[in-house]
Amino acid sequence: MTSVGATARCASAFVAVSLATITTGPHHAAAIEPAHLFHHEASRISMACEYAIEAYGPDADALPRIVDEGFDEVDRIDRLMSHYKSDSPLSRVNREAAQHPVAVDPELFDFIADAMRYQHESSGAFDITVGPLMKAWGFFRGDGRVPSDDELAAARRLVGGAHVILNPTSRTIGFDRSGVELDLGGIAKGYAVDRVAGLFKRRRITAALISAGAPPGRDGWTVTIQDPIDSRKIALTVELKDRAVSVAGSSEKSFEAGGVTYSHIMDPRTGTPAQGVLSVVVLASSGTEGDALDDAFFVLGPERSRDYLNRLRATEVFFFVPVRSTGGFEIDHRISR
Repeated sequence: MTSVGATARCASAFVAVSLATITTGPHHAAAIEPAHLFHHEASRISMACEYAIEAYGPDADALPRIVDEGFDEVDRIDRLMSHYKSDSPLSRVNREAAQHPVAVDPELFDFIADAMRYQHESSGAFDITVGPLMKAWGFFRGDGRVPSDDELAAARRLVGGAHVILNPTSRTIGFDRSGVELDLGGIAKGYAVDRVAGLFKRRRITAALISAGAPPGRDGWTVTIQDPIDSRKIALTVELKDRAVSVAGSSEKSFEAGGVTYSHIMDPRTGTPAQGVLSVVVLASSGTEGDALDDAFFVLGPERSRDYLNRLRATEVFFFVPVRSTGGFEIDHRISR
């Protein structure tokens, strides 16, 4: 059993992926008995999270090296997509795209285009242009604060997918005004997990949490979800096989002012931190999808998520909704049609 805190601890989300058994060739699946597999666990800090990998494979010497390759891939994604690192390609886009279109490599362009698709499909509940709001509310390199009305109004004028100009022919990114910024923190962690999963497939890792396969001898990975009010308790247990789980919560990064708790998860449409939900757990087909959807559903809440959820395939959502009368919460479980 793996707890939500054991695989990717960070302020915004937890993502875990389990994929099917690796094939040994074009005609048949691997048939390695659990007794012949070796086990390796390791962790590394990257993308402001602690990533941990638990892997099984037939080669005891190669297994640790392959796990390290997985961590190196996460670090590569961080160097590509971090808006905290001034020398990253994304930071260059944020600095220059308002002056001229910025050419980027195909991987970054396609990823940003995919993220913009989630923005459109969620009607703006998920939005990678939320960076100015994160700064106005003090969550960029800070613990949070309530902005003035003028600060908030200025930030809101810079938020929205309409400000981003993508040219798929030249693979360039432009902004229509100065001050627009892209923040991929709400989706890049899930993408990094998916990339590690692909790497493990190619390296014939038999099974791994975050990457490939069920634990040997079991049907899937058991992952426990932390209670959003009391972190010492378990609120939910989910089984993973060929799926990803992603969690967005308000408790990890928030502040209180005037008797109101403000989380780091922004509603881009109002310019204010989302209210009304303690946390959201999403089961989806990939880490990238789950990482985008958990923020979108956190912002939308249970009722307003209904239409969007029903347009998705094979997706489950657990909403942890506060109950004021008891000081606890109830879980609203919904499944796409």
